[in-house]
Amino acid sequence: MTTRNLNSDQFVLLEFKDRIADPQNVLANNWTASTSVCNWIGVSCGIIHKRVIALNLTSMNLRGTIPPHLGNLSFLLSLDLSSNNLSGYLPKELGQLHRLRIIQLSYNSLNGEIPAWLGNLQRVQRLEMENNNFTGTIPQTLVNMSNLEVLNLQFNQLSGQVPYSIFRISSLKIITLFSNSLSGSLPNDMCQRLPKLEVLYLSRNELSGNVPSRIGKCNNLQILALSYNQFTGIIPRGIGNLTRLEELHLEMNNLEGTEFLWFL
Repeated sequence: MTTRNLNSDQFVLLEFKDRIADPQNVLANNWTASTSVCNWIGVSCGIIHKRVIALNLTSMNLRGTIPPHLGNLSFLLSLDLSSNNLSGYLPKELGQLHRLRIIQLSYNSLNGEIPAWLGNLQRVQRLEMENNNFTGTIPQTLVNMSNLEVLNLQFNQLSGQVPYSIFRISSLKIITLFSNSLSGSLPNDMCQRLPKLEVLYLSRNELSGNVPSRIGKCNNLQILALSYNQFTGIIPRGIGNLTRLEELHLEMNNLEGTEFLWFL
């Protein structure tokens, strides 16, 4: 049974190779049936089950769309296709990878909307898809990613409001949505639901309303970046309670009360 399962993983990866342009011939020269799939470049197998658990093909100049076949790597824990020239939509078959912990697709030319089925991947801890061409809104279903620690969607073309449900994922440590076209306000009680939050990077969007008055409850916050938005009102005094704060960026808004920031 183990041999057949590993053979099925090999078949999936050979299908992937056949559907992706590989200008440097890295996969063409290394991914061959004459060697074990566990010894292929970018492939890692589990010790116990001898199944493919990680695929790391970063910075290989790969081109084309992500084939749906990857959804059959049922033991996959980590998928890293970052820093290539991949384009097109994310295939819905990736939503079958229920063991995934890490998704890194940054620095490509992927487009379309961020799919709602990502919410099915409840074990994912890192979702990093910055520097792509994603459009549309951030799906509400991401709230189901209850183990998410890093959400990085910066440098895309996302619009609409940041779903309040995102601020209910208590495991989140890093939220980076820099340089999109996001609008709306931030929930006043966000810090009560994000006890582990260390980085909140929302600069260069179209966010408005007040800076949450209870922002000082984010006890672990180290970076707070809200610059180049449309925030109004008074800068909350509670920012002075952020004893771990290393960077604060509030410039280019319509805020009052800069005298409260003498302590930084």
